[in-house]
Amino acid sequence: MPEGDTVWQAARRLHEALAGKALTVSDFRVPRYATVDLTGRTVLGTVPRGKHLLTRFEGGLTLHTHLRMEGAWKVYGTGERWRGGPAHQIRVVLGTADRTAVGYRLQVLELLRTREEERVVGHLGPDLLGPDWDPDRALANLLADPARPLGEALLDQRNLAGIGNIYKSELCFLLGVTPWLPVGALPADRAEKLPPLAKRLLEANRDRPVRQTTGLHRHDLFVYGRAPRPCLRCRTPVREADQGDGSRARPTYWCPTCQTGPAPFPGPPQRRPPRGPHHPG
Repeated sequence: MPEGDTVWQAARRLHEALAGKALTVSDFRVPRYATVDLTGRTVLGTVPRGKHLLTRFEGGLTLHTHLRMEGAWKVYGTGERWRGGPAHQIRVVLGTADRTAVGYRLQVLELLRTREEERVVGHLGPDLLGPDWDPDRALANLLADPARPLGEALLDQRNLAGIGNIYKSELCFLLGVTPWLPVGALPADRAEKLPPLAKRLLEANRDRPVRQTTGLHRHDLFVYGRAPRPCLRCRTPVREADQGDGSRARPTYWCPTCQTGPAPFPGPPQRRPPRGPHHPG
């Protein structure tokens, strides 16, 4: 799934393209909304909430979308060729006099009353890039299940909203612990650093075209996607393993020297079967 900074950027693109303008094109290409026509309605704006996007229209309507693994919103100018994928992958088209927003491969697409938005995002924890950010509440949410592996707790959007698979791995590296360390075993000083560190990383990257966590010119990320290359700090080969309940692939990366705590194979590097392309959470 996308990270919170990616969703924030998508919301900004949609807002800048559509907000304050009346729709001249409204084309929903999913059976549930095939007869819906929003033509003539003014777009009030688009806001992100964690990994969710809420596009609001006059008349009290909201389009709720979620990118999941493969979804994307693309914005095009008048006469510009659409390049987000084949036509059969388009789920919705929203156009104004000078801009067209095209939603590709959106697995979540729901039109609801604006007053009902809490029904779809009310379960989320504090948003790392939102006005409701509360580091104390986020930490309390994480510590509420002390036996849970830290990596799984970070991905649970009910604890704090916006962290995906990339930031999960990078945060654990920066904290010096493995993603399999129980949350309750995280030293108190590092636990206190976690929420502000996560916020700092996402805020630093929300305006960048390429995500960067290292501060280094030639290397963008410390561990994510680097296995089996050497750790940037200690030169130990970075490891990779899936984390979670097995319902979806969650490739997780860590350095067995720089990070302490349990891991699937903490000993010498093991040869693993070739993997397909990785997708960020």
